[in-house]
Amino acid sequence: MNVLRAERIKLFSTRAPWWCGLLAVAAPLGFTLLFFLLTGPEITADVGNTQLATGIGRTVALVLAVLAATSDSGWGTLRLTFQAVPRRVPALLAKGAVVFLLCALLGLLAGAGSWGLAALARPDADLALRTAADWRLVLGQTVTFALTGLLGVGVGLLLRSTAAALTLVLVWTQLVEGLVLLIPKVGADIYQWLPFYAASQFAGGDFTRSALKLSPPLGPWGYLGYFAAICVVFFAAGVITADRRDA
Repeated sequence: MNVLRAERIKLFSTRAPWWCGLLAVAAPLGFTLLFFLLTGPEITADVGNTQLATGIGRTVALVLAVLAATSDSGWGTLRLTFQAVPRRVPALLAKGAVVFLLCALLGLLAGAGSWGLAALARPDADLALRTAADWRLVLGQTVTFALTGLLGVGVGLLLRSTAAALTLVLVWTQLVEGLVLLIPKVGADIYQWLPFYAASQFAGGDFTRSALKLSPPLGPWGYLGYFAAICVVFFAAGVITADRRDA
């Protein structure tokens, strides 16, 4: 518990996590509000459309997690942490747990908040949560944000450099996954196995799938398991690497 408390204090001792947390929630909420205020009856208002912008929030949560993992190296506090906790793994797991829980909270606020704002903006729309799939889309953001946090911590621990880790995750999320679609013949097939597409298939709008007429090889829960496996592998690799090398 003391290690968890220490990691929580370190995380919130700088402004970056506060700003990232605010943006991770405010960005999808703002987009959703504008979408439902500005679109007319030609756009079908359903629960899936309330989650179209949560990918933006996940990206910001990923940035938050990377900063949480690399700031120790940047500020020189990683060495002090390992002096206080000679067995490094508990400290690294505590860092992952704190980021995991914080990102889960951000996902809950982003998912449920987007749905609530959409219902307020379009009271005439039928946005009731009647099916398990509807609840999955709204509350599933809690899971995908939390797993994204683990992924970001893993990448940060592997690279240690804030600039390198942020460059990698931002280029991947904002550029690489989209460019894969441009590969002739096999682009769409590869795209359906990329991590953040997988996350969106569990809890997100299906705009990309419907626009490109894709037929995903896995169902929502299969994609969740696939995304979770990727995130856990990166986090485990980061922990093992940080445990073995010099602080």
